[in-house]
Amino acid sequence: MSRTLLLNATFEPLCIVSFRRAVVLVLKEKAEIVARDHAEFHAERVSVPCPSVIRLMHFVRVPYRSRAPLSRRGVFARDDHRCQYCNRPAENLDHVIPRSRGGEHSWENVVAACRPCNARKENRYLHETDLRLHRRPVAPAPGWVVTSGAPIDPAWEPYLITAPLVAIQGTV
Repeated sequence: MSRTLLLNATFEPLCIVSFRRAVVLVLKEKAEIVARDHAEFHAERVSVPCPSVIRLMHFVRVPYRSRAPLSRRGVFARDDHRCQYCNRPAENLDHVIPRSRGGEHSWENVVAACRPCNARKENRYLHETDLRLHRRPVAPAPGWVVTSGAPIDPAWEPYLITAPLVAIQGTV
């Protein structure tokens, strides 16, 4: 794996960084290794364990967001990459209430959809079609961390209980 979970000084998950960024933070003594892989990085005079989870030495204040930002990756992660109308693999996003008819671009109005269902619905309301949602779209809880879709490292799980991990690798 080439990703490391970055925790705040209070053990709250902040983001996912590359191994390279994690090693730099450790070498600059800005972070400490909490969990590691079996591999090591070697240089001429130093050997550093390959970190799986690191924790910042000093608390970083993160601005509070009452809602996770809406993104394509986030919608696909929330909907498990499945069409919310027929449960086939999804490729598109669909506005439940079409934007052309006053619908908003928000978590509660956007779902993942396959191309045939998206084309069949067009710019109509749901009650004007034979399509039905499998589940109502909702905004994810604050603190949602979204990965690139790769499997979650088992070493991360104890730190993700408070914030479900679901899409974009962040940097510090």
